[in-house]
Amino acid sequence: MKSTIELPDDLKHRLDILAERSNSTPSRIIEDALSHGRSLAWQEKWTSGVRAGLAEAEAGEFVTEEEIDVVLNKYAKA
Repeated sequence: MKSTIELPDDLKHRLDILAERSNSTPSRIIEDALSHGRSLAWQEKWTSGVRAGLAEAEAGEFVTEEEIDVVLNKYAKA
């Protein structure tokens, strides 16, 4: 079933930007929001975090093995 909705221009603009950044479509973003309760703001924040993480990885900003060991040992004892 296909439906058509009218959205305010600012909301459509946000959807278009999010679709481009997440390699998705506005329809899929809306479907995800309705099916899984993921608001547009949540999806924007999540996509922004992923993009920031990718940028850090591309810049070679990784944690050291020692830092990973500290975290793993911290939770292994709990």
